[in-house]
Amino acid sequence: MLTSKLLVLIAAISGLLAVALGAFGAHALKAQLEPSMMSVYQTSVQYHFWHTLALLGVGLYHQARPGRLSAWSGALIIVGMLLFSGSLYLMAILDVRALGMITPVGGVTLMAGWLALALAVWRS
Repeated sequence: MLTSKLLVLIAAISGLLAVALGAFGAHALKAQLEPSMMSVYQTSVQYHFWHTLALLGVGLYHQARPGRLSAWSGALIIVGMLLFSGSLYLMAILDVRALGMITPVGGVTLMAGWLALALAVWRS
């Protein structure tokens, strides 16, 4: 089971990566990617940032009110970020549009993470 400390640690590392990948896209990739793929990359960075903040919130919530649902919420958000943002990052950088088939699975996983958080709060 994920602890609150581990959730916050993963959020901190994810935040670091989001800043680094955002800067990489803005400086190194902007001239390399076609506009549609740059837009895909920017979407990935945005979702990565927002869900990093969500994961931080889940970690802090889990610290105050530990439970299975809040731990599941964190796990689902982590997996969802990897699938959603990860597939978009790779699709944009490698120009492999077939990776876009993974993105909706990540989106559903992120929604499940938010639902688990809502249920955790509702039941507390």
